[in-house]
Amino acid sequence: MILKIDHKSNINSIKVFELFQSSYIVEARILNAINFPPLQRSVYDIRNSNTIFYSYLIKELFVSVIEIKKHKNYIHIQSLAVHPHFFRNGIASKMIDFIISSYKTKYFTIETGVDNYPARNLYEKLNFLEVKQWDTSHGIRKVQYKLNFL
Repeated sequence: MILKIDHKSNINSIKVFELFQSSYIVEARILNAINFPPLQRSVYDIRNSNTIFYSYLIKELFVSVIEIKKHKNYIHIQSLAVHPHFFRNGIASKMIDFIISSYKTKYFTIETGVDNYPARNLYEKLNFLEVKQWDTSHGIRKVQYKLNFL
């Protein structure tokens, strides 16, 4: 079940933080990243974010979280994390499909590290198109994808 969550509540911000830590440590390894900004986000940062969070729940367990930022003409998928115990079960696809079907907008964007082929393959399977690549100040080459609508 996918539900919008109140990330400003202490318990939910802690659950999001714990899930992010579990998932992003795997991504950091994939990218050979030493300085990986998603792992540096604190519970405070999550709680005070001006984004919207949804969680995929199995019973009461957060197994995936998607974080979006609404802009005037588009939605940016800021974060998408799945707990490693639930990798390769189609949950990330379900989360993205849920967001796409829930928001009417001109387009959606999402980013990942260039070497994160599991994520890149997923985005391309869902018809996102690569629009740019760039080097970050923390040494990770990133890629942005876009899915057009309207």
